[in-house]
Amino acid sequence: MTIATNINININTILIVIVIVSPPQGSSSRMTLLRMSTSGSIDLSPEQKADLESKIAAKGDEIRALKESGAEKATVAPLVAELLSLKGQLDPDSVKPKKKKKKGGNNNNNNNNNNNNHQKKQQAQSKNDESDYITPRAENYSKWYNDIIRVTDLAETSPVRGCMVIKPWGMSLWENVRNDLDARIKEHGAENAYFPLLIPKSFLSKEAEHVDGFAKECAVVTHHRLCEDPEGKRGLIADPEAELEDPLIIRPTSETMIWTMFKKWIISHRDLPLKINQWANVMRWELRTRPFLRTSEFLWQEGHTAHATSDGAEDDAKAMMENYALLCKDILAMPVVKGCKSPSERFAGAEETYTIEALMQNGWALQSGTSHFLGQSFGKAFDVKFQDKDGKESDVWGSSWGVSTRLIGALIMTHSDDAGLVLPPKVAPVQVVIVPIQPKKSDVEGKAALEDALDNLVDGLKASGLKVKVDDRDNLRNGAKYFEWERKGVPLRIELGPRDVAKGECVFKYRAGKEGKIATSLEDAASAASTGLEEMQQELYNAAVERLESGIATGATYQEMKEALDGDEAGVFPGVGLYLVPWKCDAENEDKIKEECKATIRCYPLENNQEGMVEGKTCFYSGEPATHMALFGRAF
Repeated sequence: MTIATNINININTILIVIVIVSPPQGSSSRMTLLRMSTSGSIDLSPEQKADLESKIAAKGDEIRALKESGAEKATVAPLVAELLSLKGQLDPDSVKPKKKKKKGGNNNNNNNNNNNNHQKKQQAQSKNDESDYITPRAENYSKWYNDIIRVTDLAETSPVRGCMVIKPWGMSLWENVRNDLDARIKEHGAENAYFPLLIPKSFLSKEAEHVDGFAKECAVVTHHRLCEDPEGKRGLIADPEAELEDPLIIRPTSETMIWTMFKKWIISHRDLPLKINQWANVMRWELRTRPFLRTSEFLWQEGHTAHATSDGAEDDAKAMMENYALLCKDILAMPVVKGCKSPSERFAGAEETYTIEALMQNGWALQSGTSHFLGQSFGKAFDVKFQDKDGKESDVWGSSWGVSTRLIGALIMTHSDDAGLVLPPKVAPVQVVIVPIQPKKSDVEGKAALEDALDNLVDGLKASGLKVKVDDRDNLRNGAKYFEWERKGVPLRIELGPRDVAKGECVFKYRAGKEGKIATSLEDAASAASTGLEEMQQELYNAAVERLESGIATGATYQEMKEALDGDEAGVFPGVGLYLVPWKCDAENEDKIKEECKATIRCYPLENNQEGMVEGKTCFYSGEPATHMALFGRAF
């Protein structure tokens, strides 16, 4: 798209200006590696440049870590001096003192400057929005989330209000989730199909609870043709003569369409169970949106099943909840709480809704997948019957289940940090990026040896089943490449230069877990990378488990929860967390709590609601005998 190209050009231009003139406060010192010097450059060999860039990046990391830990200026100052010295060796212009502006001057100019302060602030904010600066989580968690999506090219807003454009890096993440889940769904016994995007409004009206649940979110097609405005005032208009008798709904979900087809496909008990899955987009009109978490249009999969018995349908819903939880654990390294929704939070038309809830770094919950036991509601509404073994006709039982691109938002907020994305290896589009450090142009033998070692390294990594990319772009310095791939969350970077080849080594740098650079034998590089990435996947999961366990408070009173949640907004980091409390199921009290402190029941956790677990406990809100252990908290 022309627009996207222009935006990228502008961003790159702004980056150069920001780095040379005025780096944003708190930005990584490694940004200076992107600076393009126009004079005073030093004639360094590629190896010397790479070595300096590496030292600058390491020193910047050290300074940032000290600042984040609250170190005093006196402690940081000597390290800053060392960093400036290294930068001066790479590019003397970068450390030249700025010329001081002359004081005094025309009073009118001073007045003009004062009058333009507001405009300058707006321009600065606009530049910051377009720069590669990432707002620290502690400063504003919501802004951090949006910055991560922007600077790592996951997605951006579209010309259509409430809808986003998922860019290749973001789409690659969704494809990896989809490919893994699709195999699980097929193992579950479901087959893929596709159903129309448009659903007759009359279909939606057949199931009363269902239509109530989605009526306010529906986008409606009322005409099938456009025409020129006869008065010539409004350009194209909906042709008054092309109004549809039965308006069409852009699918918010496909139960009504699929159950209409089930009526045609199901006759006998031999046709059951019938399990159908669809990968599609849906539309639910949203007023307040967040990329991946809540948009008017999103991508998802929706499974729909029909069964001869109640147990068959409910077991199906539970089994898919387990599949979703395993997907999150095995691929996204994200632990979840499995549970049931309260009656007021159930899917419209369901008898029971099973959910997986994840805890984000700011202490808010995120519903990450749901499966629904539908009972016979849709079977009755769409007159779907089957003949059992005895020849008796009965209504079928149903389930439905789905996850969406919301999982990408969960992935971002579970693992990423102030430096950018952190991707678990199993979901990363690129697991290993290799940055070759070229020898001098005159070193023909060195170049041949490097290419040979690089080819062998790539072949060995691919043979181990790893997704590998070689970044041999000649228009970027190595430091800039390191910076880019770290931000994109690539789990492992490997550096390979002539000196490394001569020693039979390469250099590993992991995005998370192992600190610093690791010299690794070229002969053992493939096996070392496989082992290291497996360890990184597990370490990310372990850290998320620890955060989840420490983020759930038990034994709190309602007043304690209310006071803690006061002011606990999405932008607060690290936030308060969740509360596991005894609860008497009561929709009216649930609404009161939502009004008083914006907390909702995320679920009734299955492991905390086994038989006898609430016996003798009293509701933390009403003081009446508890019926459940409920997980309360703020949620996206």
